[in-house]
This record gives sequence, C-alpha cells and structure tokens, in this order.
Amino acid sequence: MEPVFDKIDVPHRHSFIARMHCHHAAPPRIHSHKNFEINYVLSGAGRRVVGSNIANFEVGDLVLLGPNLPHSWDNNARHRIGLPASIVVHFYEDIIRSDFFNVPELAEVRCLLKKAEGGIWFKGKEVSSVGTILRKLVNLRGLESYIELLKAFHLLLQINNYEFLSDTTYTPDFNQDLEQINLVYKYVFEHLQEGIRQEEVAALLHMTPGSFCRYFKKKTNRSFMDYVKGVRIGLAAKMLTETDKRISQICYESGYNNIANFNCQFKSVLRKTPSEYRKAFRNKFSIQ
Repeated sequence: MEPVFDKIDVPHRHSFIARMHCHHAAPPRIHSHKNFEINYVLSGAGRRVVGSNIANFEVGDLVLLGPNLPHSWDNNARHRIGLPASIVVHFYEDIIRSDFFNVPELAEVRCLLKKAEGGIWFKGKEVSSVGTILRKLVNLRGLESYIELLKAFHLLLQINNYEFLSDTTYTPDFNQDLEQINLVYKYVFEHLQEGIRQEEVAALLHMTPGSFCRYFKKKTNRSFMDYVKGVRIGLAAKMLTETDKRISQICYESGYNNIANFNCQFKSVLRKTPSEYRKAFRNKFSIQ
C-alpha cells in the first residue's frame, strides 16, 4: 500500500462536507489527514485497516475516525462484486474547538469525537438509521444539512454496541512527520510475515536505531515493537475468527516462528490464548 498524507479541502464557509466516494480499482493506499471522518459503506466488501487494527468490512460498516489516523479500505472481492462505495463525511480541521461545538448541549458530541482518536466501529441494528441520515446528508446544504448531521450524532450517541479499533494515539505535528510515520507503516505491512528489522526501518528515515525508537515513541505514544505486536496480533485474531487455519499456521503467517511465544504474546494483548479466543468467538456467534 502506498502511504500518503491527504489534504481534505472543506469549502470556505462550510464546517463539513458529505459526499459519495467510489473506490478505484487501483491498489489501496494507507493515508492520513487532519480531519475527523465518518465512513459508511454502501457496497462492496474487503479489508479495513485503521491504525494497528485489521478487520473485514461489508455493506453497512460504520466507522468514526479521529485526525491523523492512518486508514485504508481494500476491496478484496473487487472482481466478484464490484468496487465498493461509501458515504464519507469530513469535518474541517478545528471543528472540535469551534464556538458552535463548545456549547453545553454538545458536550457529549465533543466527548465522542475525542474518543475517536483511534477509530470507533459502530455495530448493531441502529447503524442503518445513521446510514439513512447520511444518505440524505449528501444532497443537503446549509442549515438543513447541519440539522441532519446533529441527528446523526444523536443516533451515534445512542449506540451501545461499538468497538475501539486501534489503541494507539497518533500525534505527528507536521506533514513531514506524517510522511515519515507512514513510511514505517508501509514497511511493517510489507514485511510482517518475513521479519521486521528495526535497523532497516531506521534507515528508511535516515536515523540511527536509537533515534528512530525515540522518534516513533514521541510521535505515536507507543514503542515501535509494541506497534508491530499490535498489528501481528490483530492479523492473527482476524484469521482465527474468519478461517479454519490451524493455529500453528496462523502463528507463522502473522510473523511468529515459535508457538509458545505466539501464545504468550497473543494472551498479553487479548487476555486469551489463540484457541480460547477462537472458541469464545464461535460460541458467541454459534459458529459450528
């Protein structure tokens, strides 16, 4: 995936834009921008990457993303069911600090936006009601559009079934930082299974390994190896719930070469061994 920093231009005298977005057939890219984003999938299915989280998406997928959070939607089934399309809402960069959002009645909305730093995935039957509003929002302008946006936030606050996607807070200060951090993300995803070498990543950023470790920790509030572990365990959890692959195979495909170490690392993140995690998932959803 090609990592990039996007500049989202919200038109002058507008606080947000809502539009239909059709994904291209070109290879997906991991990208970041300074804007909050609501993404509601209308068609297609595939893989969603948000920070260190890797999961499948399908029609009705609803995610709220915070600023500077790397993300990508990859349509794995592109040739079978066509290109995916989404409704995407972007807010201007400082909306959470605007006078309008700082009224007492919107305190819960501000709190929700702050919680979205690592991404929030909303689930359950209420999501379709939010989708209905977002469909209308695309064709509205002016005060009517802002009223509908507030209705969407009101519904989001009522949803109790949700999941925080990435436990990393991304805090790069400048576009150059974003570009450098995205180079790291690209390297990790390309070398996840074959082995990740800190010296190679540091060289990409023209740093010594020690300088790179300090830089990455400062910009992401997380050590580089903790980030790698999060991505690997996220991939392993995905394969445990979505495939019948043997745990030993999943161990190697997620970048580990020792079953005992894999079990230990998995449990340290998800508080269950891989076999316990798969069993709990299948019991919960009655998968035979």
